[in-house]
Amino acid sequence: MSQHIQPPAPDSATPAVPYPAEPARTGNIGLGIAAAVVAALAAAAAYGGIMNAIDRQIGYAAVGVGILVGFAAGKLGGKNPVLPVAGAILSIGAVYLGQLFYLALALADFGNVGLGDVLSHMGVSGLNDYWQKGAEAMDYVFLIIGGFVAFGTAKKTSD
Repeated sequence: MSQHIQPPAPDSATPAVPYPAEPARTGNIGLGIAAAVVAALAAAAAYGGIMNAIDRQIGYAAVGVGILVGFAAGKLGGKNPVLPVAGAILSIGAVYLGQLFYLALALADFGNVGLGDVLSHMGVSGLNDYWQKGAEAMDYVFLIIGGFVAFGTAKKTSD
């Protein structure tokens, strides 16, 4: 015959103490922003290099910039509500810097000079002036795409 073993009755003298709830994890905003800055700089270089290789912009590259920057901010920074906004701003900056880097590479190729020569003679302000003169509506659309994707990616990947 099998016996059914009963658990001991709770002692009414000692009340049951619930385990404390785990504190909400908010992440590390500094780490998230630092990771997003590094990702933005790497993405800007890649974006400019891709544009130089194919001699045009493509939306998927701007999406890739946004994903990379947003993922870095959200995954390493956590659920802080500042991080999606910071990721979006940094992604817009990365797409913009990528466009400037593309211009610098194109001017170096056109002038048959080194990239360092273009950067030292024109600087960022000279490249910015050149960019503003030739910017089209799609240039701004790519900036917005990168920011929008980074915002959404940061929100989705935060812990």
